[in-house]
Amino acid sequence: MMRMTLHVISAYAVGWRLWFLAVVFFASLAVRAAAADSTPGQARSLSDSAGAGNFMAVTANGHATRAAFGVLAAGGTAVDASIAAQLVLNLVEPQSSGLGGGAFMLYYQAADRTLFTLDGRETAPAAAGPAHFLNADGTPLKWREAVVGGRAVGVPGTLHLLYTAHRRFGNYPWSSLFGPAIALAEEGFKVSPRLAGAIASASDRGLRRFTPTRRYFFTGDGDPLPAGHHLKNPAFARTLRQIADQGIGPFYSGEIGARIVDTVRSAADSPGVITHTDLADYRTIVRQPVCQSYRGHQVCGMGPPSSGGLTVGQILGLLTHFDLHVAGPESAGLHLVLEASRLAFADRAKYMADSDFVPVPESGLLDPGYLRQRARLIRDNASMGKAAAGHPPQALSALGPGAREQSTGTSHLSIVDRYGNAVSMTTTIESGFGSRLMTGGFLLNNELTDFSFLPERQGLPVANRVEGRKRPRSSMAPTIVFDSAGHPVIVAGSPGGSRIIGYVVQTLVAMLDWGMTPRQAVEMPHFINRNGRTELEEGPRSAALKAALESLGHEVRVRRLNSGLHVIRRNADGGLEAGVDTRREGLALGG
Repeated sequence: MMRMTLHVISAYAVGWRLWFLAVVFFASLAVRAAAADSTPGQARSLSDSAGAGNFMAVTANGHATRAAFGVLAAGGTAVDASIAAQLVLNLVEPQSSGLGGGAFMLYYQAADRTLFTLDGRETAPAAAGPAHFLNADGTPLKWREAVVGGRAVGVPGTLHLLYTAHRRFGNYPWSSLFGPAIALAEEGFKVSPRLAGAIASASDRGLRRFTPTRRYFFTGDGDPLPAGHHLKNPAFARTLRQIADQGIGPFYSGEIGARIVDTVRSAADSPGVITHTDLADYRTIVRQPVCQSYRGHQVCGMGPPSSGGLTVGQILGLLTHFDLHVAGPESAGLHLVLEASRLAFADRAKYMADSDFVPVPESGLLDPGYLRQRARLIRDNASMGKAAAGHPPQALSALGPGAREQSTGTSHLSIVDRYGNAVSMTTTIESGFGSRLMTGGFLLNNELTDFSFLPERQGLPVANRVEGRKRPRSSMAPTIVFDSAGHPVIVAGSPGGSRIIGYVVQTLVAMLDWGMTPRQAVEMPHFINRNGRTELEEGPRSAALKAALESLGHEVRVRRLNSGLHVIRRNADGGLEAGVDTRREGLALGG
């Protein structure tokens, strides 16, 4: 494991007035360029996987990428740029992430070659317990009953993570990073086709239920906002100004927090249990990264409560026993990846949860001998069907099998700065539009539905059961890959619920085994198995691949698979190359 020594960098250490002026200039430039095809400054659009030399930002929306680019171009760090980008994403992609949600960040600090992993996951209120999602008769609530309203809201962690990261790794004054988001909120922006589609899709799934969301996302006639609608959010601008001026105090122990508590606890039909103390006690946790050797590289990710790093690591560790280069990106190669995924997801369901509450056998799950043993279960001529969990070293056997979470409201950004620092951050409010509760111009998460609704299965406690102050298991898998010399060469991640793991694995295999460029890897049709049915992304090749995999015993469903992969690769010549997922509205800019 990479060492985790912390080095605090003052946000005001270097000529803050010059920094402030630079940020304001570039932020203004970015905002004005956001509605046009032209790029700010000397930015180069990298949607086509072109390269850049010094720095690069890839996010899910052009507004956010331009905000990040402005900070990078003026000398900011990857952390500074990620803050500016996340604040803008909250505004232009509110269905996916924001101040009311949680995040995981990987940060590589080039000066001392140290990888930090920051856990800003939402937490269960202290009053939440194992029966949180149970009816009076002990049966679990239906998903639609649980997902909307205050009951599902966890204590938000994204803002605390951003503040913590900035205090340690930022160059810019905190307040300067809020400029692009405040300007867009006050001046307005055009509703994107993706946001318009999300509003229309959610209009009959609780988005009309509460007055603030109904007024914000629908016209006066009650119609979902169409693409191109000019949308302003003055309430969010006021929230951002308060946090920019006063730090995170108003959010976690002041006026903004009081509104969050009131909104959650007074939610009609489904009140929550968050208290002022829950907010005040929230902390970002710096954890040990999870790293796995693969094809001469170290693939590093987030440890528990995320299952992303461990499950990605398990899949890759299993695949080291097979020649994927020879198998290729056809049915034979896909079959091997899918079978390895079955085995890893079986272990994930049983053993992975918040390691502060459950003893997760991290080293055992990645133990080479254990993975070698599990790899023997993979046959190249037939699917194993549903896999059973294994018995890794140090595992607690008295656990029942868990259930699969269904979160989809997630975003990802990848950033490399001129100093060689890198950020891979995945951020979420859980399902699209979260709890549908809105206060201060931002949505609140429904992250508690990522816990298992049933606290026991087969007479045994479920690792991912609800407990007060526990963090629900996540599939978010921000990833940084290091070469044999310890230099970061790939920064990657994706939204997509528990499919995130498969999206990330597929992308890494495509680049490291099949020699694809970042663009080719990201655009490759998806194939997913979460220890059940195999899912293939619909497309020209899907029928042939479906038939080939079915001949091996896979049960196959062809469907849309809407990832949002954002990849940066540093090539042998030192240049940066981006892969931007065209399934969403991402943009890469570099300089």
